[in-house]
Amino acid sequence: MSESSYRSEQLEQALAEQDVAGVAFALRHDVVVVPKLVAEGADGVAFGATEQVRVFGRENTEKRILLLFSSDEAYAAMVPNDTNRQVMLYDAAALRAFLEVHLDVLEQVFFDIAGPHTMAATPEDLLKALR
Repeated sequence: MSESSYRSEQLEQALAEQDVAGVAFALRHDVVVVPKLVAEGADGVAFGATEQVRVFGRENTEKRILLLFSSDEAYAAMVPNDTNRQVMLYDAAALRAFLEVHLDVLEQVFFDIAGPHTMAATPEDLLKALR
């Protein structure tokens, strides 16, 4: 599967309907597209053997925002000028594990933040939905 085909039709549908229960169901039974942190060395080449989730922060705060997407195209709409955009797929277990480890620094989770069907949840509520 190429990265350009990364998608969750279940999540897309639930977001389009603004269906909270449908989003939870999709996250428990399908996959979600997660931005991958890409570190570059001095020569501009991406490196790193481990895949890390790219989180976003606001100025003057230690808290972070987790952005999740129904497809790679939805992520591309948020960062259209990013020439080295990379994603990975998380299932419910991987997303739950990430949230459990980082719950103290995450303040919000947004789905498809560039629209057209954006939804948000607290990390605690999302973790409850995944259990």
